[in-house]
Amino acid sequence: MTGTLIEAPRRAVAGLSALLVLAALIMLTAMADSTTQPLPASAPGGEFSAGRALRHLERFATEPRPIGGAAGERARDYLAGQLRAAGLEVMTQRAIGANASTGLASFGQVHNLVAVRRGSDPTGTVLIAAHYDSASMGPGVSDDAAAVAAMLETVRALGGAALRNDLVLLMSDGEEDGVLGAEAFAREHPLGRRGGVLLNFEARGVAGPSMLFETTPGDAELVRAFGQAVPHPRGNSSLMAIYRLLPNNTDFTPLTKAGFTGMNFAYLERSSRYHTAQDSLDQLDRGSLQHHGSTMLALARTLGNADLATLRAGHDATYFRVLGVMVRYPQGLVWPLALLAVAAVAGLALVARRRRLLSLPRLAAGAVSGIVPLALAVALAQGQWQMMTGARPVYDVMGGLLHRPGPFQAAVALLAVASVLAWYVALRRVAGPAAPAVGALAWPAGLGVACAAYAPGAAFVLSLPALAGALGGLGAVLLPPRWRVAALTAGASVSAMLLPAMARLVFEGLGLALGGAAALVVALFALTLLPFAELLAPRRWRVAVPAVAAALALALAAGGLAVDRFDAADPGRTHLAYVMDADTRTAHWVSADTDPPAWTRRYVSGHDTTGLPPGYARGALWTGPAPAAPAAAPRLTLLGREGDAIRLRVRAGRGARSMTLRVERPVVGATAAARGLTPVTVPVTGTRAGTWPGEVRFRGLPASGAEITLRVAGAGPVRVTAVAETDGLRAVPGFAAMPPSLVASTREDGGLLAVTRTYAF
Repeated sequence: MTGTLIEAPRRAVAGLSALLVLAALIMLTAMADSTTQPLPASAPGGEFSAGRALRHLERFATEPRPIGGAAGERARDYLAGQLRAAGLEVMTQRAIGANASTGLASFGQVHNLVAVRRGSDPTGTVLIAAHYDSASMGPGVSDDAAAVAAMLETVRALGGAALRNDLVLLMSDGEEDGVLGAEAFAREHPLGRRGGVLLNFEARGVAGPSMLFETTPGDAELVRAFGQAVPHPRGNSSLMAIYRLLPNNTDFTPLTKAGFTGMNFAYLERSSRYHTAQDSLDQLDRGSLQHHGSTMLALARTLGNADLATLRAGHDATYFRVLGVMVRYPQGLVWPLALLAVAAVAGLALVARRRRLLSLPRLAAGAVSGIVPLALAVALAQGQWQMMTGARPVYDVMGGLLHRPGPFQAAVALLAVASVLAWYVALRRVAGPAAPAVGALAWPAGLGVACAAYAPGAAFVLSLPALAGALGGLGAVLLPPRWRVAALTAGASVSAMLLPAMARLVFEGLGLALGGAAALVVALFALTLLPFAELLAPRRWRVAVPAVAAALALALAAGGLAVDRFDAADPGRTHLAYVMDADTRTAHWVSADTDPPAWTRRYVSGHDTTGLPPGYARGALWTGPAPAAPAAAPRLTLLGREGDAIRLRVRAGRGARSMTLRVERPVVGATAAARGLTPVTVPVTGTRAGTWPGEVRFRGLPASGAEITLRVAGAGPVRVTAVAETDGLRAVPGFAAMPPSLVASTREDGGLLAVTRTYAF
């Protein structure tokens, strides 16, 4: 009982033909999922034009716009003027936004722009949201100025056409510091408390299609409207599962918690530019801007005239694209399809057993041992990452999002294929070819069941390939000989159209630092193609094939290190900050780099942190002596203390934009208040790692200061180190600008001039 699932005349020709068909499907799928062509400024007035939107970016998105900075105010003035010129009602919401994470309370004075276009007979509100602030280390053209410019162009394209529903544009502030603007809008603004349908637009790269990657529960009707209204819809329901693995959130989170239903869009390719100085106009893919905007305009028109009450469904939808066609079905079909896949694999096993192609013990060996190539593929991918960071530590600073990831991604894929082939060749010797080929399908089928239980939107990625593969295998066993290869190829086609595209998405979303996730998808794809191994590889070559694949993978990884060099076009990253203790008038340069580049080593030389202010150091640092800079010290004034509550007046000093308080005991809650603004209180749980356990931040601190009340764990005296933060290091005597081959990394204190003072209360 060691037969093969398929025999065919002219085996090599049949196998190669099948392989070419599957490769063509993979390529056509990738082409169908690409972005759209940008329209010039001369495009018809009713269409969205990336060329026209680009003009707005040239006016307000050429410099960093962190919360509380002068550049943000200039951008806000320009945007408000454009909205008013378009005939919208425009208001600026000034408020304190708040957020909490482990051991940390974050506050910020935000200035949200809220613009309203009244509907003729509203059934609700359509809210389009994007943030106009940027990370402090770059101009944030993609994150998120492109979406803001798209909002202006969308309003222009709508023109005077009547919309049934109210259209509200939220250009939020402080998103980069913890979605502060959206939180304040949802908590305090009347339109934020009203609810409605939300369309939020973001970016995690500078290129790629604008994809629907997050929805609120009960999304079936929203997804239907999306698929029907948008001319080039992109995204699928599995993206939510990937997104939940990322340490990210967007304005979508506080707005949907406040009661909005909606959809979240982003593009994410070439993500090595994300949150750096290279998130700039010259790096922006104009097609991504076009796709963002055409999606926004189509949904604004459709939802603006819809009965919004009908868009609430009691169930979610599974949705994905196949060769440019949007496939959509209700969540109620997820479990039947997952179980049908299991039944189809079991049916294939039963038929193969009756045809004496395998035995039950050999089938069990094939199914159970299938975990070996999957685990090996993951381990090899993560091992490759460890070798990459060992050779080039800056890759770790980049979070695995590299400028030229192609060779490394190909190496991961080849290692995954080599893992599957090595397992297959070894098992085939004792179990025959059919047992591992059939048993392997148990893994996508079984994992499809697991997804049905825990991530229903992603179940299709596994259940459908397993189902189609099993049906193709049944055709290969039961049909006349001339149809067998065709049946097997048809079954594998579903896998070819879904799994490689998913591997690419995982690579783009998670990067090479979590390359094992993409390797797992590639290995599952390879498992579904095992019957073709009998056609493609002559018997005497079978042992050599996995070895050749592994050798090619090593060559690709080595070649990747050779070609992925840093220069002005593709810069490396470094972290450098300046800190001066106002109590002792001593100053230090600080870097969190594992292996600082030559420019950074001009400032840091060792790991001695004893001279840093109390509570300032966080994690392992490089340090070096620095001259004193002409900067004002922060001031804390004790207003009162009752029990665990310490009430302080805080002022950052002239020129400082923000204030951080490091507390030597855990903070369990904090309240922030400022003149003319509603006080905000947040609870805090947990402690900060690698530094003093409690921390409070206030970004965009008013010149008049703010009042902060700390609730600390325990009784008795407590030390608080106040850190006043100013953007840029040019005020430090002797500082030389960073060379073009480097950009600042994304650590929050990078490029900041910090002046500290420690108080005991």
